[in-house]
Amino acid sequence: MSEAWVRFENATVARQGQDSVLRDLCWSPRPGETWAITGPVGCGKTTLGEAILGHHRLSAGTRDWPMLTRLRAAGRVVDFASEVYRFVTFKEESRLFSYGKHYYQERFNFTDPLDDLTLETFLQTGVPADRRSTIPAVAERFGIASLLRQSFLTLSNGQVRRARLARAELTAAELVILDDPFMGIDAAGRAEIAELIGARIAAGQAILLLTQPHAIPDWVTHVLTLDAGNATWQGPRAAYHPPVPSVSLVSPVSPREEVPCGTAERDNSHVPNVPILQLDNVHVRYGDRLILKDISWTVRIGERWALLGPNGAGKSTLLSLIFGDHPQAYSNDIALFGRKRGSGESIWDVKKRIGYLSPEFHLYYSEPLTAFQAAGTGFFDVLAARPLQAAQRERVHHLFAEFGLTPLADRPMNRLSAGQQRLVLFVRALVKQPPLLILDEPFQGLDAEAIQRARIWLETQLTAEQTLIFVSHHAHELPRTITRTLWLEAGRIRESELLAASTPTT
Repeated sequence: MSEAWVRFENATVARQGQDSVLRDLCWSPRPGETWAITGPVGCGKTTLGEAILGHHRLSAGTRDWPMLTRLRAAGRVVDFASEVYRFVTFKEESRLFSYGKHYYQERFNFTDPLDDLTLETFLQTGVPADRRSTIPAVAERFGIASLLRQSFLTLSNGQVRRARLARAELTAAELVILDDPFMGIDAAGRAEIAELIGARIAAGQAILLLTQPHAIPDWVTHVLTLDAGNATWQGPRAAYHPPVPSVSLVSPVSPREEVPCGTAERDNSHVPNVPILQLDNVHVRYGDRLILKDISWTVRIGERWALLGPNGAGKSTLLSLIFGDHPQAYSNDIALFGRKRGSGESIWDVKKRIGYLSPEFHLYYSEPLTAFQAAGTGFFDVLAARPLQAAQRERVHHLFAEFGLTPLADRPMNRLSAGQQRLVLFVRALVKQPPLLILDEPFQGLDAEAIQRARIWLETQLTAEQTLIFVSHHAHELPRTITRTLWLEAGRIRESELLAASTPTT
């Protein structure tokens, strides 16, 4: 029998400030096996990935790395598992680049690559000299070759994921642990990345995958399920039976697809037919690179919009113009809440009436706050904690109870899983009951139950006067109250459609 990559025997894994995250774990993945580690939000997937590299202490049981013994016997100088194993997470935090050293709006300024880390430099760092000649070919395979000269800071969420996958391949790690590599990627991109990873496995690369039960690729051979820190099942993929969600979790959004929208009944008869947002022939350009072209769009009070399109279509750039984060918002014809952008309003005048969440905002959110404090900052549109009034505290407590976050209220944000952090920031967008709610892929990293709970909340709890703009690559995530779609492709409007409302279901 081959040596295991890592061996846990009755192991209890504890993170800083917590007694235990994983309990009584017995698991030994081996070469030739491709494991998917799956489970709901907060089950311990990321902690396990980090523990494989040697991070986090054990308060009980044992952990060792038989494969390292084999490598040393073959002449490799290896002191720690982290020297030959790579953990590819959704967020780059290293000596090379840290989001904590930058602010969110900086990414829209397109810093001069001479003064900043370029994608090419990011890919070169830590790569053996004899492999650097392969960078262009690897970048081409992962669809980022045209971005090599671009500042890493300005890359989108999906582009960063592709860059981190490419760098993992270039470093020639013995074992690569992938933390949900398909999150935030459009349908075509997910299929492409799955094929690329499958090809690497066929070529001998060892992979462990952290993912949701509904997103396990065909090349996975074994499954380990976690729930509340306990291993509830492990074995061959053929014997695995994933939980059956109450909603479909596999359908991507595509043009003219019949999506489950316009089916939730709402009474809008008393809502004034007044524009809340107007864009007229909007353009965004960086030198010769055109990001948005001829975007004209009117959104009225109380409307529910789905903003759709593939990665790189310009959706996040368009939303940044609306939210006031993008400097070119003031050189375009944009009116918000009846006031033309650049007519003397402050950025705080814009933000105080908008609730906002995006993958990029999540990446840059690094304040040392508790979950409760982080959610409370949504009242003030700031990142630092401020004292809350009694009614504001009650609002946060109520929403935490709605989304199952009450037990996490006093826990620091940096000790929450990515999915738990996303739920906290989702609440942050809701707390002040904003007239305009902009949710850019808000359900990334959430399990089926959390997605359904949040989606139903949006369908039933938003007032008729609140306006919603919702972005997703998955049809099942779209609230059924959505009746309008705007489809972007290559920076242009491909189509805008009013969905026909169907008879409400009970």
